Amino acid sequence: MLFTNKFILLQTDNLKIIIIVEENTFDPKLSDTNQDEIVCSNCAAKLEFEPGTTSLTCPYCGTKNEIAIREESIDELDFEHYLKEAEVGDELEEVATIACNACGAVTTLDPNIVSSDCPFCGNKLIVKNESTSKQIKPKSLLPFKITSKEALQSFKTWLKKLWFAPPGLKKYATQAEKIAGMYIPYWTYDSDTYSNYKGQRGDDYTTTETYTDNGETKTRTVTKTRWTNVSGSISLFFDDVLVIASKSLPQNKIDKLEPWDLENLTPFDEKFLSGFRTETYRIGLKEGFDVAKIKMDPKIREAIKRQIGGDHQKVTWLSTAYSNITFKHTLLPIWISAYRFKDKVYRFIVNGRTGKVQGERPWCWWKIALLVIAILGAFAAIYYFFGE
Repeated sequence: MLFTNKFILLQTDNLKIIIIVEENTFDPKLSDTNQDEIVCSNCAAKLEFEPGTTSLTCPYCGTKNEIAIREESIDELDFEHYLKEAEVGDELEEVATIACNACGAVTTLDPNIVSSDCPFCGNKLIVKNESTSKQIKPKSLLPFKITSKEALQSFKTWLKKLWFAPPGLKKYATQAEKIAGMYIPYWTYDSDTYSNYKGQRGDDYTTTETYTDNGETKTRTVTKTRWTNVSGSISLFFDDVLVIASKSLPQNKIDKLEPWDLENLTPFDEKFLSGFRTETYRIGLKEGFDVAKIKMDPKIREAIKRQIGGDHQKVTWLSTAYSNITFKHTLLPIWISAYRFKDKVYRFIVNGRTGKVQGERPWCWWKIALLVIAILGAFAAIYYFFGE
């Protein structure tokens, strides 16, 4: 980055003072794309990425700087190569992180921040826990499209729809600082699969049987199944099997934020991260592929059942080999609210691209008890007036 300085001369009869005023003049051609901070060319404040645009915006004076999107393909990386050789060369990057003592989430923290809250559980982060780790570099991301105001409105709408919410819970909907923007690490995997299987094919047929009803012999048509042993093999290709590389969010909630528009992945640029936090992955490349296998398995079994045919199918044995495995390490955007209510952490998450929401919530048991009592009272009244 290019900086120029201005000099101001203040002079009295006996004293001459020279004041150096730093003026930040930003030249994109001379800037370092890997710098930790993007500085406003007008007031020297840190610029922040503005969701829904391709611009960095100054939160103080409103100055905008357009992010130049690189015209390059997002390549699939060789899985086996990274498992064997990623510990050398430029395959990894050194990342400064801070760990939460409460939930274990590992996130990045700006160097000028001396205290912060964990976005996943709301616990106070201790800066002395900061450390560095080697991570596979992300090569792509999906920038935020949904703004914090839109995410907060989704939060408010969600809270208003909650039945049996404890008194005082909805006050959190008015606290904008409870919403944090996070880039969450994901793996995507491509793989060829070859599966051998054994099973059974069931074909339905009808037959007539006789039975006795009140001493009278009758006939009826019944459906039965004829089972035949089968075996075979099937080849399938899987594209972009998505696996979250975080352990900080409930799996059942984060999965429901899908689908993600992975066709719009953008080459990684740190400028998109400006103003947001980033979680580093805690599920490694190999462990992530083990999860991908689990996600592939139901689709393999469905394809086998279609191949078996018939009216019913059973897969009694299955062995799958995986080949030509490639992957991408990417960052996907979510808005998250982590708040404590009566010493328990609850989370509300929003897909930063689509606005789709998922959340955890507390229950007010005395409200539920009153409803149960009311229902039992209503049944008692009905029985009293209309019962035998």
